[in-house]
Amino acid sequence: MDSKSASATSAEDFGGMDALVKAAKAEGKLTLIACPDDWANWGKIIKLFEKKYGIDINSTNPDASSAEEIKAAKNLKGQSNAPDVFDLGAAVATTSTDYFAPYKVTRWSSIPDDNKESSGLYVNDYTGVMSIGYDSSKVPRPTSVDDLLKSAYKGKVAINGDPTQAGAAFAAVGWVTLQEGGTLDDYSTGINFFRKLNKAGNFLTVSATSSTIASGETPVVIDWNYLNVAAAEQNANYKTVVLPNKAYGAYYNQAINKDAPHPAAARLWQEFVFSDDVQNLFLKSGALPVLAKSMTDAGTIDKAALKKAGGLPDDIAIATSAQTTAANTLLADTWSSVSAS
Repeated sequence: MDSKSASATSAEDFGGMDALVKAAKAEGKLTLIACPDDWANWGKIIKLFEKKYGIDINSTNPDASSAEEIKAAKNLKGQSNAPDVFDLGAAVATTSTDYFAPYKVTRWSSIPDDNKESSGLYVNDYTGVMSIGYDSSKVPRPTSVDDLLKSAYKGKVAINGDPTQAGAAFAAVGWVTLQEGGTLDDYSTGINFFRKLNKAGNFLTVSATSSTIASGETPVVIDWNYLNVAAAEQNANYKTVVLPNKAYGAYYNQAINKDAPHPAAARLWQEFVFSDDVQNLFLKSGALPVLAKSMTDAGTIDKAALKKAGGLPDDIAIATSAQTTAANTLLADTWSSVSAS
């Protein structure tokens, strides 16, 4: 590992973007983790990076949870196939900073202060809103979260992972909390709903993926809108419902592994993710990029994609760092009892 690249906190530390690109090309490789091709357009983003820079990407364990990303960094430390960068849910990002290297991309000043850790340890990249995806050939269209408690949904409702480990599942509990009249200060309302869902025999403990949706194993999934929309490409009967009120969002976060085997490529990847091209690719998937407002003001946003994604909302609830920490503690103490209730 090149110590200069590993300690760089900005492109200026390399001598500018051209020098950063040169250093990254010299490494020639980049290892990603938890970036499924059908999640927020990662497949197209990966291909674009490889084409633009001639750097080979090793995309490992695409369906890994956020917690598994950190576990991989720990277990593979010192190995060439360790992850260079992470894409993490807020719950894991905020509690894993010991694994991150600070870095501020060239567009740092355009990223709102609320969307970045002040030293650059992690930075929001995109969000969506929670939704209900459903196989219209198997269940009726849900019009509320409470509909999922009905007999028509018996043995059919899943989430994307374990909320103590996976960002999408954590967000599902937060969203249900709001839908059921609770607040993000206390996720117990959402946890209690899943207890009721399990008691009714409707909750599936299978972690939903595009494959389980395509096979029909998980006919109903509470997940990010962009993931449920993407799942329809493999199942024409699969539809997505975004309930009109009490929207919930949670940004995913880019971070660099402090022990990245390809530190220059890792930093170039960060620059790339916050480029207009990639931010618009997030948008085309239905996800809202962190630079959407800045790009709208600059006239570089993909207007058609923004319209299709529903425009720039101003009423999405996003858990604060303190609320996320409190929810993490509560879920760690209580979630295991949900499937046992």
